[in-house]
Amino acid sequence: MRTAIALLASAMFTFTVSAQSLYFPPLTGGTWDTLSPQSLNWCQNKIDSLYDYLDTNSTKAFILLKDGKIVLEKYFGSHTQATPWQWASAGKTITAFMVGIAQQENYLSIHDSTSVHLSQGWTQCTPAQEGKITIRHQLTMTSGFDDGVPDPFCSLDTCLVYLAEPGTRWAYHNAPYTLLDGVIENATGLTLNAFTTQKLKNPTGMTGMFVSLGYNNVFFSNARSMARFGLLMLNKGNWNGNQIMTDSTYFHDMVNTSQSLNPAYGYLWWLNGKATYMLPGIQFSFNGSINPNAPADMIVAMGKDGQFLNVVPSLNMVWLRMGNSPDGHPVPYMLNDKIWEFINALECDQVGVGKWDGEGSVRLFPNPGRDVITIESGAEINKVELYSVEGQLLQVIQAQQTPMRFSISGFPAGLYFVRVDLTNGSRWMGKLIKE
Repeated sequence: MRTAIALLASAMFTFTVSAQSLYFPPLTGGTWDTLSPQSLNWCQNKIDSLYDYLDTNSTKAFILLKDGKIVLEKYFGSHTQATPWQWASAGKTITAFMVGIAQQENYLSIHDSTSVHLSQGWTQCTPAQEGKITIRHQLTMTSGFDDGVPDPFCSLDTCLVYLAEPGTRWAYHNAPYTLLDGVIENATGLTLNAFTTQKLKNPTGMTGMFVSLGYNNVFFSNARSMARFGLLMLNKGNWNGNQIMTDSTYFHDMVNTSQSLNPAYGYLWWLNGKATYMLPGIQFSFNGSINPNAPADMIVAMGKDGQFLNVVPSLNMVWLRMGNSPDGHPVPYMLNDKIWEFINALECDQVGVGKWDGEGSVRLFPNPGRDVITIESGAEINKVELYSVEGQLLQVIQAQQTPMRFSISGFPAGLYFVRVDLTNGSRWMGKLIKE
């Protein structure tokens, strides 16, 4: 089921995503505009419940942006706004971004054989097998290496063993991804940190750096730097008018299904709202969205111990969580979904949400509801339309007496939008949650 917060105030009657004006914080200093939770009708007791859940589940930092402004920002224990923390595999998304920058500046093409940039012999494969592996295969986790080797993080040639033809098998394998760092460095002539600083961090005000830990290069930064990256992604690679990623085709492909094996995976980004998904270490496809409680258009960077960066264009929202794993699982992806449950419940309880284009009032209840919904109005009702969260018209109920009733029992649980047209020309818009 999907129950996402919908912010309808001052919106025209359309459910296609339209870009609202985004706020961008200054490149230096600690200034960052805020938006009060009360302006979104979020209740303090529900915010406190969210914070309690985060605190008891080993969270260190949590930030939620709406329209680029900070609505929620909370640090736990000794963690502060300035404390650096690992992104773990969530940092793969920075690498994906930097590959795109390298391509737009003609240092490489993602269709290049990786051997062009790492030289022959970087794997245990035959020259013919090795030559077929491209940068794009590394970005999509389809290199075809055996991820069941004793150390899947090992990026030495002896650890990169042929298992399948590139592009025919999806497996979350860290070593081929890690070698993208060498591809970038050899192609650009700059270290990964230098290239990232020049092309990403300086234009966005991000801080942090990649740190070599064993075979891995792990990005460390404070939480606000992660929020800045999320804001950049929300605005399609544009920072306050500066189009950092000009390769729009690459950006599109990065945040959409990259291959047919795992529809929920782009270029090192996880994608919600797909019919099936695969998980690290498992050669099995699960039905449904990877995070059922999140909006279908959410993309998310996920890393070890629950490093999450959620980007949701339909809500103009970014939120992140940094911390330790609450359950010992390497990537507790269900934790991300559970946090969405709390975010979806932040709004204060009320009988209806909407605005008038004319005089009068509308009351929609019960909301949330399971079966029969009642609408009361101070004027006669012409018709009622029910829409999915994606904007699909699901049901039209023609004029009835007031109060009028209609059933939602046949629809799945989740968020819906209701439009009420009145005979006096007024129109009411609101949201309805089906339990």
